[in-house]
Amino acid sequence: MTRFTYSPVTRRTFLGGTAAGASLIALHPFSAFAATNQAHLRIMETTDLHVHVFPYDYYSDKPVDTVGLARSAAIIEAIRAEATNAMLVDNGDFLQGNPMGDYIAYERGMKAGDSHPVIQAMNTLGFDASTLGNHEFNYGLDFLMNSIAGASFPVVSANVITKMGADPSKDQTLLKPYVILDREVIDGAGESHKIRVGLIGFVPPQIMNWDRRHLEGKVQARDIVETAKAWLPQMREEGAEVIIALSHSGIGSAEHTDGMENASVPLARLEGIDALMTGHSHLVFPSATFDGFAEVDAAKGTISGKPAVMGGFWGSHLGLIDLLLERDGNSWRVVNATTEARPISKRNEDRSITALVESVPSVLASVQKEHDETLAYVRRAVGKTSAPLHSYFALVADDPSVQIVSIAQTWYISEMLKGTEYEALPLLSAAAPFKAGGRGGPEYYTDVPAGDVAIKNVADLYLYPNTIRAVKVTGAQLKDWLERSAGVFNQITPGQADQPLLNPEFPSYNYDVVDGVTYEIDLSQPSKYGPKGEDLNPEANRIINLTYNGQPIDPSTEFIIATNNYRAGGGGSFPGAMGDTIIFEGPDTNRDIIVRYIVEQGTINPSADANWRFASLPGTSVLFDTGPNATGYLADVKGVVIEPAGDGPDGFARFRIEL
Repeated sequence: MTRFTYSPVTRRTFLGGTAAGASLIALHPFSAFAATNQAHLRIMETTDLHVHVFPYDYYSDKPVDTVGLARSAAIIEAIRAEATNAMLVDNGDFLQGNPMGDYIAYERGMKAGDSHPVIQAMNTLGFDASTLGNHEFNYGLDFLMNSIAGASFPVVSANVITKMGADPSKDQTLLKPYVILDREVIDGAGESHKIRVGLIGFVPPQIMNWDRRHLEGKVQARDIVETAKAWLPQMREEGAEVIIALSHSGIGSAEHTDGMENASVPLARLEGIDALMTGHSHLVFPSATFDGFAEVDAAKGTISGKPAVMGGFWGSHLGLIDLLLERDGNSWRVVNATTEARPISKRNEDRSITALVESVPSVLASVQKEHDETLAYVRRAVGKTSAPLHSYFALVADDPSVQIVSIAQTWYISEMLKGTEYEALPLLSAAAPFKAGGRGGPEYYTDVPAGDVAIKNVADLYLYPNTIRAVKVTGAQLKDWLERSAGVFNQITPGQADQPLLNPEFPSYNYDVVDGVTYEIDLSQPSKYGPKGEDLNPEANRIINLTYNGQPIDPSTEFIIATNNYRAGGGGSFPGAMGDTIIFEGPDTNRDIIVRYIVEQGTINPSADANWRFASLPGTSVLFDTGPNATGYLADVKGVVIEPAGDGPDGFARFRIEL
């Protein structure tokens, strides 16, 4: 039996007492001292670690101060030193999510008896329990079971079923649905008492869609809330005095609907749950992010009146719930609580990062070998490209660096939509160039020659950790989406030579190319939208000859567009992508999808297919600037004739297009 020790100095009520006392406690929850029949218990949470043990960005191949279990371990050690009656739990998504996870899964493998590095790190820190997140299933059930077999702590999950029963309590579950841990706490008088802490875990039932190829015919997933209703009374009957829900599910609607993904609010409402660990959304709670959510107090850190926490992602924060327990006969009950999410770094006003803690050496040492192996993995080829991947002409012609993103997004979303009501709709993909010169300078371009592709090259292709989304739009919205993108170009006067083509106020990441349709851009027309998406010329029509499968697009025809969470949620103010058209929210980052696509294909062919071009304007030419290394790729550009036009400013090269 694990004993929690406690050192009483001065007694105060947990959140009560004098105003000065309350202020002290708000600043230092660990200094709340229990009365004779009270004890103080701390529950620490990590969530969505995604194999981030080292403070290192493997895509960029450089150290960072914003991530890493080794950093949050310093906060864990500090909390244990403050008050050692503490438990440490993980809320899922630990096995997948960075190149170390892919290295173990795709390269080294996980046979029975092998040790997974993130489990090694968690064992080093002495976790008390964990649950499964949706990403635990990404590499298949055998990989999952072999990985967690090495855990020196229980892993629980109540709603993943190998054989369905008449109700959830009759199910045969993949893992134990819950665990009841026997612990000891010391009360305010220094007396030792036994306490039984129950931990039950949940994962979004959407795993059956997201990882259908691994799970179909092997497991099923139940609704989170209905599953909890069945198991909670049994946990109490078996002696659980305090029940902590490990909810790998976000904080969303208070209204329960069957199979909901972000079910933490209706889950917290259930009688029997004393505190809630949340996750999955890669957000921080308590925080102002959740102001205005029904049944959520974002200042106090409660959901439906229960203490709750969400500790960010990748080790960015440590979630902490402090419980004040009181003896109620022969049992314990929670009489008060505080919550917080402690960060490992802070962003300064100039956007620089300051580390707030240093890595714990023992945690680094536990995965040093795998870290070194991962560095070698990201630096060598995981596939090949039959054509160069460059972005020198991404703003003026169909481009291979954008093309490969669209191909990978289409590959992923087509699989995700199988068996859904959207499967038969035409699938398109929208992608934009991220590295396209501009304020980044003449070297700020993607440039990967034909041949080997390493994982670190994917950071050049996709700079941001966006996650995959799909939206349903009409033909009219699709056209306006492209009109919004076409705002990157200046209006061109027919018959004049060497006019500047690009609007320098328009960021390249808002220039979406939509793959799967063909279209032309008439530069003689004014832009319909401004650089921020504002209406400028409502009657303008730059997009002409818009077709799908060779046929003009009817404004009422419905399409699915694969994109990312930034765009789908309203980023850039694109028609058809304002957050209300999303039909699929995937758990994977777009760059992980690109890596997975490259690994599975072996050799990729990102050659641009020239599905868009400028409309002909005889006797008219335009100028644009790009990196000087673009000269070597001029012959590869399709759909437009480009010629050198001398030097541009600040090291850029200038080129001409005859329209």
